[in-house]
Amino acid sequence: MIRLAAPFSIILLSGCATAVGSAPERAAPVPIPYSGVGLERVIGQNANGLVRLFGEPDADVREGNARKLQFQSQICVLDTYLYTKGTAEPRVTYVDARQPDGRAIDRASCVSALTRREGGK
Repeated sequence: MIRLAAPFSIILLSGCATAVGSAPERAAPVPIPYSGVGLERVIGQNANGLVRLFGEPDADVREGNARKLQFQSQICVLDTYLYTKGTAEPRVTYVDARQPDGRAIDRASCVSALTRREGGK
């Protein structure tokens, strides 16, 4: 009976061992909550309104009846998505923002920064 108990206890104790020097797990990035606060100057604008606000876009992508105007500075990149509703002129319905390296940034802060960039008004 002693012979069976020894291997069994080794098996049980081996589950308690941890690797020495192993790095702790990295936590997932905290998502930034999205709200419309600070986006009032952008949501609902047409392309001409965006050009008046930010200057000429750095990218203008069209796909079907959708259009994306992209504005960027050293601080951030702002993607504005314009869609038509019926026969009306395309208007901004959604805005996304990121830092130039791809990290998240508050959308309203990006809008504010872009209105101060050279070329914007």
